[in-house]
Amino acid sequence: MTPDTIVNDFRDALLGAGLTPPDHIEADGKVHRFSTNGKRSDAAGWYCLHLDGLPAGIFGDWRQGLTVTWCSKSDEAMTPAERAAMRETIRALLVQRQADQQRRQEQAKASAMQAWEAAGDCTGHPYLQRKGVHGYGLRQYGGLLMIPLRDTSGTLHSIQTITPDGDKRFQAGGRVRGCYHAIGKPAGVIVVCEGYATGASIHEVTGHAVAVAFNAGNLQAVAQALHRRCTGATLTCRSSWPLTTITPRRATPAWSRHSRPRYPWAAPWRYRCSTLADRLALPTSTTCTSCRGWRQ
Repeated sequence: MTPDTIVNDFRDALLGAGLTPPDHIEADGKVHRFSTNGKRSDAAGWYCLHLDGLPAGIFGDWRQGLTVTWCSKSDEAMTPAERAAMRETIRALLVQRQADQQRRQEQAKASAMQAWEAAGDCTGHPYLQRKGVHGYGLRQYGGLLMIPLRDTSGTLHSIQTITPDGDKRFQAGGRVRGCYHAIGKPAGVIVVCEGYATGASIHEVTGHAVAVAFNAGNLQAVAQALHRRCTGATLTCRSSWPLTTITPRRATPAWSRHSRPRYPWAAPWRYRCSTLADRLALPTSTTCTSCRGWRQ
């Protein structure tokens, strides 16, 4: 196989996982980042591809919690020696990726702390007014609404900012997985949901404590973290995406790189929260033009 063929096959693998690959793919064995939401400032996507020996690579999206390994040969076509070499290559790529991720997260954590301390209390913001909810534990810097992302120990790791027009952005390189924004104090029930406006609405209507996970790809990680820390609480997971059949507490399927759904965030519950949540709640339809998601 020629280098161009290998790169094209790797590009097809990214497309097959529901990611839009960058215009140019570097096959130099280093970690590279790219946008997965169409915004130039975004760097949620990442990949690492090498051509030495048996060409192999790894890629993913930290926003979705997605990690996929790739090899130029299928398992069936590999010799035992090639299979062992491929495992070593993938292991080395994972170590490199984890080191890069940790470095970026530590830098983002320090920047988030500085930005949070420089911001003032949130006394009113156009986004909150438009959504009809209050601000719980938020801050504001100029026109930016700031929502903290913390772990279960309360440590600040990153910040999500929202402009008056509703444009949302995460801290570049900041940790999202397993982090959330807490609204209210747990008293038997904790609701895990995606967005802040949804979480604030649920809290105001039910009085339950809420953990805002920010996106569907982070729901499982947040539910796992709360499951370990709040052992006596009832977890209720609420998604903005409807599904026709939900069966709680069934084993999570082992999604392979070939069987993984193209858009995993559109149907996360079958393999993300069903083994953790005591209750699963989803909107039954998205066809109603007057109701859009849980807030309405």
